[in-house]
Amino acid sequence: MEAFNEWMVSVNDILWHNVVLYIILATGVLFTLWSRFGQGVALTHGWKVIRGQYDDPADPGAINHFQALSAALSATVGLGNIGGVALAIALGGPGAVFWMWVVGAVGMALKMTEVTLAMLYRNTDDPDNPHGGPMWVARQGIARMNPKLAWLGSLVGGIFCVTLLISTITGGNMFQAWNVGEITESYFAIPSVFTGIVLAILVALVIIGGIKRIGNVAGHLVPVMMALYIMGGLFVLAVNIEHIPSMFVLIFEGAFSSTEASGAFIGGTAGYAFLFGMKRALFSNEAGQGSSPIAHSAAKTDEPVREGVVAGLEPFIDTLIICTFTALVILSTGVWNRGPDATYAVLPEVQQVSEGVWTLETRKPPVMGKDQWLEGDSVYTLVHAHANPNTANDRHRIDGVVHTVDGQPIIEWGTFASPVQPKLVEPGIYANYAGATLTARAFDSAAPGLGKWLVTIAVWMFAVSTMISWSYYGEQGMVYLMGERSVLPYKIVYCALIVVATMGLLKTDVDLDNLSSLGTGVMLFANIPIMLLFGGQAMRAYHNYVGRLKAGQMGPDHPKPSIDDVVSGRNLKVRK
Repeated sequence: MEAFNEWMVSVNDILWHNVVLYIILATGVLFTLWSRFGQGVALTHGWKVIRGQYDDPADPGAINHFQALSAALSATVGLGNIGGVALAIALGGPGAVFWMWVVGAVGMALKMTEVTLAMLYRNTDDPDNPHGGPMWVARQGIARMNPKLAWLGSLVGGIFCVTLLISTITGGNMFQAWNVGEITESYFAIPSVFTGIVLAILVALVIIGGIKRIGNVAGHLVPVMMALYIMGGLFVLAVNIEHIPSMFVLIFEGAFSSTEASGAFIGGTAGYAFLFGMKRALFSNEAGQGSSPIAHSAAKTDEPVREGVVAGLEPFIDTLIICTFTALVILSTGVWNRGPDATYAVLPEVQQVSEGVWTLETRKPPVMGKDQWLEGDSVYTLVHAHANPNTANDRHRIDGVVHTVDGQPIIEWGTFASPVQPKLVEPGIYANYAGATLTARAFDSAAPGLGKWLVTIAVWMFAVSTMISWSYYGEQGMVYLMGERSVLPYKIVYCALIVVATMGLLKTDVDLDNLSSLGTGVMLFANIPIMLLFGGQAMRAYHNYVGRLKAGQMGPDHPKPSIDDVVSGRNLKVRK
């Protein structure tokens, strides 16, 4: 596993190079300006569309606009909002939140563009079961440009599907399962693998019914889970309301200058905040990845731009609302830069393993307050060593794992490479609250037990919703590559990987970040060129649609259906 993590680090260094991030950001700005700030249309007209005023049973597609948005949101509003934000702050500092906001804003334009393209090129040979996404844009778009290059379009589409499957396995599946297993084991001492088995069964029961069942489940589940999480967040913010103004100051300062080390946070440069803010926001809202267009392509509509406008709401809801709630909860409660969870009476010795490689002596950990050290617990301590370009200081982490020997816990420390002998910063050690667990601890600090129950329930709901949507994305990739007969074997493998992810393959927040970043990165590499090549078509269609809308040529032709009919999709059946 260590070799695999090292390989992921090497690949992610390429995928997430600053130049790549600048290109993605510039692409979002390009479509923002090209659409004349189409975000405003999404925030006004988009709400009317999802309310069912434009739904027509005669249009091609399988689900209504609300269900398509819910299916896409169920993939984005998930553990990226709970665990991903925690990772961004833990590794990049408060400034990462600012760059998440930036990505959320320009991501609305990216979503509108890529979904509009998908709707323009979707395959509706079977009107009740359409297929769409960047793979179809590449395949059909390049063929239309030059029929002699049809093979190239099929190849580009195939390459995208491979990246889609990588992201499905990593961020859409294993990242979710690991987080659920981690937080459930942390609070309830239930082995992660048991959690994985239960998750696999729940997901299997939904995905066996295809996109209609996924859309129906998502339509009911997404609003409930968002409302539950927001209410809990509002309570925590009310308890810590006096700290909120200073948190905004930290966010803006950290976005453009280094954040000093404090407690569990080892420090971070503005560049590091930019990196993790971009990575986590793109992972959370999936803007530019090409995944959401697959869900939206199932929507019943004959107006491609209409669904693109609906999709523009996703980054607003996901990043600018839900992620902000999580960030303020973590920052205002202080868990991100808390003090040591336990303190040694006598410092462990620094031992040299080989030339330039160090570790700490294995020793029984000090008592950790009310909690008990459990087998497999991940911990870390801080050391002074060589200059760290990511933190603007000389602080580094050495990670360790708790093991039980003869009924007594001990910490087995990992190795640390440094040209100089490291020195412990303090006699303290920190429990490695990775991802969603850190968020849960933030809720607990405001009201004991709140994180244990609220966040655990939210994590389960978010993870299941994300995994069922991503299973559909991967399924569509398999259909493109290998046909309909590949769907059942794919679903079996997908559910099996849920269990695999909970079998101890990942240990730290760094491992978690590497895994999820790999999937997001490869999809962005594949989809952004497709968007730039065909984006002009989406923009022409967009301006044509907005022009007709302003001219009053496309007003709603029927009253609002009941909310219950919209959520369930019955409004597509009851109207003649």
